Amino acid sequence: MKKFTLSLLALLVSFYSMSQIADSSIREVKLEGAVNFRDIGGYKTKDGKKVKMNVLYRSAALNTLTDKDLNKLSALNIKYNFDFRGPYEVKTAQDRMPDNTIRISLPAGSENIGDSNYMKNMSSMLKSDSYLLGFYTNLTPFKDRYTPLFDSLLANKTQSPILFHCTAGKDRTGIAAALILYALGVDDQTIYEDYEATNYYRRNENAKSIAQMTKFYGLDETTASNLMGAKKEYISATFTTIRAKYGSIDNYLEKEIGLTTDKINILRKAYTK
Repeated sequence: MKKFTLSLLALLVSFYSMSQIADSSIREVKLEGAVNFRDIGGYKTKDGKKVKMNVLYRSAALNTLTDKDLNKLSALNIKYNFDFRGPYEVKTAQDRMPDNTIRISLPAGSENIGDSNYMKNMSSMLKSDSYLLGFYTNLTPFKDRYTPLFDSLLANKTQSPILFHCTAGKDRTGIAAALILYALGVDDQTIYEDYEATNYYRRNENAKSIAQMTKFYGLDETTASNLMGAKKEYISATFTTIRAKYGSIDNYLEKEIGLTTDKINILRKAYTK
């Protein structure tokens, strides 16, 4: 079983995000107590610029950071830590961050994750990856979850480094990264590759999670791997749903997130070069 799980993960990694994996030495922030902590800068934009490095970071859970990790993060001078997790997730796994980092809670859409009813229904919810497709195409919580993040990016006149994260650093965080990179002018394919790179950065943790899901929730290996994987069809479903409902992602960003053309230009001037 373990061999099969590892082979599935290896297959995911082998197909996904080769360019991101290749430059992981400059993108990944290696920590003892957290994974999938990486810089989303350096990507080329459609107008020939690049997203600035050392400013925009994404990550998985931060509750097990070591003192050594905290020292490393202190050197990054991260001003804001945007946490997309719900209250039950936070209660059982509180963030550890340097004292000068301001944590901002953005739990929209995650209010019930981890409560008793959620855990009781976990097995039935996870029987197929249609659960995740539903999560990625439910736009309802996006406005409350992501508008404060963009507002802070606009107000961040000195472009101080910011971090955003959830538990796995895959779903809520992946959507945030996709919307930010799109707003900054990065093309869809690069956005999808950044999303899929989570399969590489979480390869060891995913193997452990898949084994637990098959043991405790009775899932087959393939379903568990699909649920833990960062599949292109998940994030592309978000973009497809937005375009179907709003005509374009630009229209969505303006109508729901408040990003007018002027504000988009401000973001691009501040976070690309």
